[in-house]
Amino acid sequence: MVGGGIGGLTAAALLAHAGHRVTLLEASTELGGKSRRIQLGADRVDTGPSLVTFPAVWDELLRRLGDGGSARDRASGDRARGDDRVRDDGHLDLVRMPEVGRYYHQGEETSLPVAPDHPWYPAWRRFSDLHAPLADDVTELLLADPLDRAALPAVRRLLAVYGSRLTTRAYLDGLQWLPDGLREIIAIHTLNAGVSPARTPALYASMPAIMAETGAWVPRGGVYEVVLALGRLAEAAGVDVRTGEAVTHIERGSVTTEAGRHPADLVVSAVDADRLAALTGPSRIPTLPRRRPRALSCSAVALYGVLREELPADLAPHSVVLPTKPAALHRSLEAGDEPADTMVFVNQYRAGEVYPNTRSTVGVLLTAPADGGHYTVEHPFVRREVDRVSRVMGLDRPITDLLDEQVVLDPHHYGVGGEPHGALYGAARPPWQSGPFHRPSYNDPWRPWLWRVGASVHPGGGVPAVVGGAMIAVNRLLQSTPA
Repeated sequence: MVGGGIGGLTAAALLAHAGHRVTLLEASTELGGKSRRIQLGADRVDTGPSLVTFPAVWDELLRRLGDGGSARDRASGDRARGDDRVRDDGHLDLVRMPEVGRYYHQGEETSLPVAPDHPWYPAWRRFSDLHAPLADDVTELLLADPLDRAALPAVRRLLAVYGSRLTTRAYLDGLQWLPDGLREIIAIHTLNAGVSPARTPALYASMPAIMAETGAWVPRGGVYEVVLALGRLAEAAGVDVRTGEAVTHIERGSVTTEAGRHPADLVVSAVDADRLAALTGPSRIPTLPRRRPRALSCSAVALYGVLREELPADLAPHSVVLPTKPAALHRSLEAGDEPADTMVFVNQYRAGEVYPNTRSTVGVLLTAPADGGHYTVEHPFVRREVDRVSRVMGLDRPITDLLDEQVVLDPHHYGVGGEPHGALYGAARPPWQSGPFHRPSYNDPWRPWLWRVGASVHPGGGVPAVVGGAMIAVNRLLQSTPA
């Protein structure tokens, strides 16, 4: 297993549980890939995913590893025993957020789910009644091989809703009864996969309603608890986890690292496709000449800090400030250009509520082009967006003025161990490659000994897509290769 992110850890645990001898090689000294834990003075904050959705995907992973039960069943007992105890299982104490988020767009403010007293509520209620019931079907597709006939009933139910409008953009534009502002708030969720609504299947339109119904969750202690739980599950299954051991070459029968050569019957890669290509040499799959530079999914400029004073009590834990013109943002991201303004997440955790911190922390996450660049708090783009977001949220000064310790993660940071330009989910794909025929595929048809998992392989972003994709890939591998 090459790469110790969420996808690599999931696949390693499942393969070892099935009887394979698995060695996991991670170049960094810490597991987690883009999901990390950083220390800011005496306090801590987690980077990478901010929320956990579709918790049934995690429960299914535990079931497959023989560690049954729901992560949500143990919440009260976990709180009673404290946050930092050592556990030998994969259970998470998930805390449900009061709302998916609070959204700001062109002078409008709303939460999801939309409150009954908001003018958009009738349209939201109609939209939610149509899409929230699809939760079980979407969960099934996150777990089932897309080409498995057993998934066809779920696909049929989804197509009955979307009809012939098969992209998120086309489907939402066809709902003339949706207020324009609400339509853009729903559509902007496709950036969780790093691309515009014109590049994603229509099922992405259902995600906000499903999340509002089934919940957005944060593990008590922070999202990095997911990585720690996966590490425990992998080691309990017998995985030989080796951090600080960078892979330098992969070929049939062996993986070479800076420390030596590892014989391998099979190799599963959880690293970005471009980085994998550099490790394996040129592919024998014929390709057509590229007429223009390849489009990439988005990157981010992420500012994390410790608050020296509390934010106003009425601010939501998770806020989303939309760009003035979402379509212009999508064009800028695909071109690799700095946008006029962008989508920004603002996540705040008050002292003691999720993290065992004595002070409150905040993350300001700016969607940015994958340009591999270095950014600081004083970069014009960052400063301009921090000022805009602070005004929109009603703060009397820039949020950065309220911070003590702070750190900035930028496209260069994300490119060190991932896609070289910092694209969070690798290459941007056309919508038909975000479904059953996604590229790169789980298995290399020209190298049957090479498999792939991770955020740049399985379509979509976030914990459930990566974990679910690893489960699908492992199922295929196990069906083709006995332990």
